[in-house]
Amino acid sequence: MTLELILFGLTAGFVSGFFGLGGGTVLTPILFTAGFAMKEAIAISIMQMVFSSIYGSFLNSKKAKHIFKDGITLGIGGSFGGLLNSFVHALVSDVFLQYVFIIIIIFSIVKIFVSPAEHNEEVKQHSKIVLLTVGFIVGVIAMSIGVGGAIMLIPILVSFMRYPLKIATSLSLFFVIFSSVAGFISLSLSGQMPFYEGLIIGIASLIGVFFGIKTKNLTGAKNYKKSILIMNVVILGIMVYKTVL
Repeated sequence: MTLELILFGLTAGFVSGFFGLGGGTVLTPILFTAGFAMKEAIAISIMQMVFSSIYGSFLNSKKAKHIFKDGITLGIGGSFGGLLNSFVHALVSDVFLQYVFIIIIIFSIVKIFVSPAEHNEEVKQHSKIVLLTVGFIVGVIAMSIGVGGAIMLIPILVSFMRYPLKIATSLSLFFVIFSSVAGFISLSLSGQMPFYEGLIIGIASLIGVFFGIKTKNLTGAKNYKKSILIMNVVILGIMVYKTVL
């Protein structure tokens, strides 16, 4: 199944770079559909996110260095939240995690749809306590369902904190570094990490990340918003089909 894993990695990497996600948002449903158990899919997705988020944030930093101080604060909160994911895994079932995933995708679609693609005013300064708290909550939930947290964080940054959409996606991918590394450590120490599959997908995702960020930089803000909404609707359809039907 090595070739399929490489293709999965390329796809997840492109999505990660273009949409500012860790890649798990699309990779978890793909692996689930391909026959992996939900918890296996989540673990592999988390390992892939370590690769894509670090490389993608390096590429993004050339254009958005000034906002990464907020990303560090969010990330510290997310890393503490992510460390709890093996504890959450032990408490809940695969089916419960699938329904949580569906609810979060619906939330993301609604909030991004009603928010403008661009904000005219300058980005406001936010207290470190608020950023740490948001990061922690997102980290706990996101790592428990195998996503880096960007699918939750992007609508929060755009609608409540007034970040422009493209800046929000760059900041969210940076956040994924902290939450995914914490989640990776947690699952590795508990013996729940499929290292072989995660390594193949993670390395392949680096190529996808490069082309995803290149494409994002060439896309207008309104078309970019439409692309994010379409991607979320497709993922929602896949998860509803596999979970409910």
